[in-house]
Amino acid sequence: MLCDRRCIVGILLSLVLVDSAPSTLTHVAKKSTSFGVRLFQEVLLDHQAKNLGFSPYGVTSALSILQSGASGKTLEQIQRTLNYGLRERAVSVSLRKLREQISGKWNSTEQPKSVHIADGLFVQRDLPLTLGFLRKFQATFQRQVSQVNFTNPSEAKDILNQWVESNTDGMIKDLLGSDSIPPLTRLVMLSAVHFSGKWILPFPEKETRPRPFYRSDGSHVQVQMMANTAKYNYSEFTTPDGEYYDVIELPYEGEELSMLIAAPYEKGVPLSAITDILTSELIAKWKVQMKRATRLLVLPKFSLHSEVDLKKPLGRLGVKDMFSAERADFSRLSSERPLYVSQAFQKIKMEVTESGTRASAGTGERMTSKIHKPYGNTIKTQNPL
Repeated sequence: MLCDRRCIVGILLSLVLVDSAPSTLTHVAKKSTSFGVRLFQEVLLDHQAKNLGFSPYGVTSALSILQSGASGKTLEQIQRTLNYGLRERAVSVSLRKLREQISGKWNSTEQPKSVHIADGLFVQRDLPLTLGFLRKFQATFQRQVSQVNFTNPSEAKDILNQWVESNTDGMIKDLLGSDSIPPLTRLVMLSAVHFSGKWILPFPEKETRPRPFYRSDGSHVQVQMMANTAKYNYSEFTTPDGEYYDVIELPYEGEELSMLIAAPYEKGVPLSAITDILTSELIAKWKVQMKRATRLLVLPKFSLHSEVDLKKPLGRLGVKDMFSAERADFSRLSSERPLYVSQAFQKIKMEVTESGTRASAGTGERMTSKIHKPYGNTIKTQNPL
């Protein structure tokens, strides 16, 4: 298989767990995976003909946190999009166990797992949070809330960026820019995912050399391409329109996680022939039907950087009210009104080399108050009395 054109590259997290997880975990994992695929397709609409990295986990995590504080139509839209609610029996426990199963050994004395996940909630010091929201957040994510002084934007930005950098092994720097914390910022949710894995079947470095890589417009450019002949899980599939495409699996050491690569067989077929039909069920079908076969795999050696604005993709999936100062209802999060999500964003960095893969994602959601709350009481007598 020559991956000398645009292809889908995905590191599987949730799907690996689905096979071995208990029934409740399977329920949550499947729905999380389904949401991630649907959101990926929406994000892709805003990044046509561009290289794209995307991590569904950070968005799923943020929406799960927001569920705990949302009410009314805002809550309904989040639950309808995720297709599960935290009030469902055992869902909160399942989310926590799912996170632990993915990265539970990161800080253990045993052989560390290749995935590290962290979630952080940073609130303005005087923002009153409801007891119910605090309990739900701490029970689900096993994290304490951190207080930050957002009225000092520079200091707050440094604190948040340092948290992301330390939880992504230094790969994601400056997630928040200089203008990311306006004066009315009241709360910021952060999620960090870091992956580091070695191939079971590494590429020989001596085989890496310049080869043509074909862009979606038909042009090509010379890039460093790795090559290896080995036995991989592999299969060929056909789209509903009759287009053939290949899928190959590259396992990482430990065999809990793997990379799936899907690419159209013909150079003239756009990648959208696959992405438009992508579902969690289709990915599961790939896994089931692949067989061991000896193949020559030629793959670009690359480094990818992506920045994604999540507001429009989430809006197209039906999550709209939480972004509106007039309609957002987070009355179960805080007594302060109005609170709404003013920004949702993600940065991705991914490196694929002969020895393996390093990838990190930082996701942030900023909640803002529409009304400025002055600190202290001030009386000005600027006119004659």
